[in-house]
Amino acid sequence: MGKRPKIGLALGSGAARGLAHIGVLKVLSREGIPIDYLAGSSMGSIIAVFYANKMDLNMMEKFFVHLKRKHWLDLSVPGLGFVIGDKIKEMVRLLTHRKEIQELFVPTAIVATDLRCGEPVIFRDGPISDAVRASISVPGIFEPVIINGRVLVDGGVIDRVPASVAKGMGADIVVGVDVLPEINKVKISNIFDVILQSLGIMERELLNYRMPTTDIVIQPDCADISPTTFDQAQECIRRGEVATEEKIELIKQRIRDWMGEQHAHI
Repeated sequence: MGKRPKIGLALGSGAARGLAHIGVLKVLSREGIPIDYLAGSSMGSIIAVFYANKMDLNMMEKFFVHLKRKHWLDLSVPGLGFVIGDKIKEMVRLLTHRKEIQELFVPTAIVATDLRCGEPVIFRDGPISDAVRASISVPGIFEPVIINGRVLVDGGVIDRVPASVAKGMGADIVVGVDVLPEINKVKISNIFDVILQSLGIMERELLNYRMPTTDIVIQPDCADISPTTFDQAQECIRRGEVATEEKIELIKQRIRDWMGEQHAHI
């Protein structure tokens, strides 16, 4: 049948719900679906760089299941955000072995948003930890990051599931993973919930215009899991697995169809 298609995986934002991405990767790996390109926004960027650096998926799961808030949370007196973000940046730097993006084993793009001009900023090279730190800067929660004179915030603000980025990298088939629920079933109990829920509503509207570049969308159902607490990591991961198992035949069929189309053109 000839060569296989290049598969791009776009991992979306969603804070703690984004841990479902690990479950998605576990099923794709188990089913022998290769990942040729990765694009990530916010939490999706963290999972993307860990995977692209060949972190074992079971190890990744254990890491997040045992991750305590004190390991990544460094609160500040609110200036431009409640969380400084140095701890999480250092954690990413250590777990990706101080690499630059272009050194990863799988070509990876990390998406942030330029707060001044409202444009996406796509990192394909440079320090991984700097790019990820910019991509996870949820406005109002994390302090923004200044890189090359640009004030950068969360990639999800402009491109929550960066499918078009994965397509632009050269993917023939793009699988997008969207963890934001249509309806939030979690009680809103603090300012972080207010900010994340407000952003989620805006991002949902924006996403409707961007999804056409996605061939297959995997949507783990995490509506009842709070995006601000990481103590349900295992459940998030399990739901990522369930949602991917439901779409795996569709992905395989899409690959077969592509190969058939290529064969027909020979």
